[in-house]
Amino acid sequence: MRLPTWLAQHLAALRALLVLTVLLGLAYPLALVAVGRLPGLAERTDGSLVTAHGHPVGSALIGQSFTDAAGNPVPRYFQSRPSAAGDGYDPTATAASNLGPEDIVDTLATDPEGSRRSLLTQVCARSRAIGEFEGVDGARPYCTADGVGAVLAVFRRDGLTGPATRVVSVNQAAPATPFLSDYEGVPVEPATPGEDYRATGATIVAIRGAAPADPAVPADAVTASGSGLDPHISPAYAKIQVARVARERGADPAAVQRLVEEHTSGRTLGFLGAPAVNVLELNLALDETLPAP
Repeated sequence: MRLPTWLAQHLAALRALLVLTVLLGLAYPLALVAVGRLPGLAERTDGSLVTAHGHPVGSALIGQSFTDAAGNPVPRYFQSRPSAAGDGYDPTATAASNLGPEDIVDTLATDPEGSRRSLLTQVCARSRAIGEFEGVDGARPYCTADGVGAVLAVFRRDGLTGPATRVVSVNQAAPATPFLSDYEGVPVEPATPGEDYRATGATIVAIRGAAPADPAVPADAVTASGSGLDPHISPAYAKIQVARVARERGADPAAVQRLVEEHTSGRTLGFLGAPAVNVLELNLALDETLPAP
């Protein structure tokens, strides 16, 4: 007996669904699980967990913060780079800040809930804080001495042309003192919270300042990675932390530096990426070989 065309088509679709469900929903996942159980792969497929004294303390692939309950960096440990994933290194909220190089003007408001720091000010504030924490120069281009973006709103007589008639340091509200006393002969005034200077016809000008082109605080110390989960820092960032970690542990800085070098990985395939230091593994090695007094 020949089945009606519509019924034959439905049965064929059902058979295809069952076959694909078995192949892609069962056989393929089970095959991948089996491959993940092969020697040399099992540890990686389990999340590359790192253990100390028999207990998991983190993953070699996911960064974490080394701070106290108040969020302050613990001096005896090397510090990770910033993270924009959730409240920091949250694997369920992996993401970047999506702020770009043109994000240089803060949103100032009398209510802190309505305020927002630009990417530039975030970088400047981090650089200043790290400079103080590590005892190095935290200055960097386009940053003020008090750790905000060095940005002016310049009002001109003829709109975009002509002499300046008013100049505002847009990221510094009173009682802060503007980072420049005058610009093009016009006194610089602090910003008024709640005022949007970009919408009032002003030209936004970033001032480079006298900071060195190669800051002592490296870029990875003040910017988050694209995933927000990077477990590594650059050897340059590790280097400026050596003196502080050695002091806190009562250790020889040369011994701390040797541990840094032992936990520095080279470029992938010899030419991809850059050398990097795994912060978690380095800190565990410090606790094992150079415990704090």
